[in-house]
Amino acid sequence: MDQKFSTFVKKLLFLLILISILHSSKPANLVTLKTMICALISNGKPICSRIKAPRKDPSCYHSSSKIVSCQQQNPKNNTIKNSVCKYWRRPKPHLINPPHKNNKNGVFEEKNGSLQKGCQEMLVLCGFGYWINGFRCFPWLGLNFHMASNLGLQPSVLQMVQNSGNLPMVAKPLYGILSDALYIGGAHRMPYILVGVFLQILSWGSLALIPVASEALPILLASVLLSNLGASIAEVAKDALVAEYGQKNKMPGLQSYAFMALAAGGILGNLLGGFFLLRAQQPKSMFLSFAALLTLQLGITFAIREECLGLPQMSNYSFASFRKQYSDLLVATREQSIYRPLLWVVASIMTVPILSGSIFCYQMQCLNLDPSVIGMSKVTGQLMLLAMTLMYNRIWRNVPMRKLIGVVQILYASSLLLDLILVKQVNIMWGIPNEAFALCFSGVADTLAQFKLLPFHVLFASLAPPGCEGSLMSFVASALCLSSIASGFLGVGFASAIGITSGDHSMLPAGIIIQFLAALLPLLWINQVPLTHPSAEKERMKGMSRRTRRYRRVGRVGIGSIYSYRREREPDFQR
Repeated sequence: MDQKFSTFVKKLLFLLILISILHSSKPANLVTLKTMICALISNGKPICSRIKAPRKDPSCYHSSSKIVSCQQQNPKNNTIKNSVCKYWRRPKPHLINPPHKNNKNGVFEEKNGSLQKGCQEMLVLCGFGYWINGFRCFPWLGLNFHMASNLGLQPSVLQMVQNSGNLPMVAKPLYGILSDALYIGGAHRMPYILVGVFLQILSWGSLALIPVASEALPILLASVLLSNLGASIAEVAKDALVAEYGQKNKMPGLQSYAFMALAAGGILGNLLGGFFLLRAQQPKSMFLSFAALLTLQLGITFAIREECLGLPQMSNYSFASFRKQYSDLLVATREQSIYRPLLWVVASIMTVPILSGSIFCYQMQCLNLDPSVIGMSKVTGQLMLLAMTLMYNRIWRNVPMRKLIGVVQILYASSLLLDLILVKQVNIMWGIPNEAFALCFSGVADTLAQFKLLPFHVLFASLAPPGCEGSLMSFVASALCLSSIASGFLGVGFASAIGITSGDHSMLPAGIIIQFLAALLPLLWINQVPLTHPSAEKERMKGMSRRTRRYRRVGRVGIGSIYSYRREREPDFQR
């Protein structure tokens, strides 16, 4: 009798507590219902009181809300049998779609929309900026034609002007450290791009509108230095922007996209450059047209705000931050995974004496090739560069880096012999005119030399420490530029030593053969290049890590009546 009365009291208290909780305005109290029921009903046969607590989202509190109560777990216990498992309907019209300020879905959609907008702006800024960088061959083709034809410069002087104009690019590490450490108006990438574009407008506009600037060699050289100073500042900021944005948003293909935009600009620049020189033969109009395009780039860059790209914003600056950035750069360049491939690519460029000025004058003065043919040969090379960049992004990215670089270096050395065929007029014996041969094969060596740098750019961009993207990428660009300048000056001295002049090109074949042999030398220390690319290795290990979590049963070993399974990881077999 006492047991029945105790059970009745417990059931009554249970119902009263349930009713009071359901009528209360705090849905969180439903969570405590489970604990209270288990405390009341403790007769050794526990009830599975699973109560689905409502979500915190206010949209779940509608006028007809279902509350699932407990069910009996033990069928033998008939004391409580489907007593509370019912639907409790309770209208609350004031809770239907309640207004709330912190809508998580809205915040997520707004954040997602801002990320998409930032990605679009980044693609426009990166694409057009690198396209302009590739289109720089358009005014430079007119400038080379102007110096060779109108000013009558010797091949050595022409090549000296070309390489001396690249001296501002040697100071790229300084621009990179400033871009990483010094924030201008809370931004540290866009202001430097704006400054670099403005300096280029000033330089090419002066060459186009001021007659003495294009006639006097010292003023012309000063304008070229100013143009390359602006171009180097803008390139450093863009390279750092691409590396920083690509690392933050997991976009490793952004470097390939930049190279494709660069190649597309080079294609159109060489194509239009040859057309301008063939029709008008007025280099000043080419300078003015390029200055107008730079003005358009200035407007596009000014319209994009850096905070829309999701980059960190800072306003405080001190000399300590500059010193810290410099020390971080030193630490990064001392990493074995960075300085070894950098030394290889720098040495592979410096060991080859460049004879571009001598070959350009030979094509213009001895073979009498039209400027349009020379421009179209550059177009062919840029088309090849674009196709090779696409192939690298699709297929060759997974090829071991050392193998890829070795093949490209051998192809580059072999392509230098194509100039020997043109100089010895072997193509005429094969029935190929000089124009057709120069159009198809004259720019192959330059194309392979540019493509060889793409895997290294991707490598260094992936290895750049956070906050040191601009410093490291500018240091890499400066080292590559310095090696190109050294190669150019080496070519000038080499041409003078063997007696190559504007009127005597008899020793040009011997110079090309020495070029070919020098281009094969870097293969002796190609072990400095990493065997595989870190990003490809990371993707491979990521794919393998899923399999390493699964263990395979290799065999069953019997010891008496006890059987144990021996399990091993899959990488033990694959490595």
